[in-house]
Amino acid sequence: MSTMNISLPDQLKDFVDEQVGQRGYGTSSEYVRELIRKDQDRLMLRGLLLAGAASEPRAPVNEAFFDALRERVQAGTKGSNKLRRGKS
Repeated sequence: MSTMNISLPDQLKDFVDEQVGQRGYGTSSEYVRELIRKDQDRLMLRGLLLAGAASEPRAPVNEAFFDALRERVQAGTKGSNKLRRGKS
């Protein structure tokens, strides 16, 4: 793991220290890592939303679509459980 030192104004450092204490983080580094992970997730979601908005329109989604999706997910879940137990 690499180390990074950052400088914060006293007001921000006090805020970070307060968040660490109130939210159960062990260190300020844990808190900052969590903030960075959340920002990565937000950026990924934003990219997916923009890609979806730029994509070609598809047929409207209806109840039959979701029924078929549920069936595929359930079939996939059953298959993965067999693999976990060593069966094929």
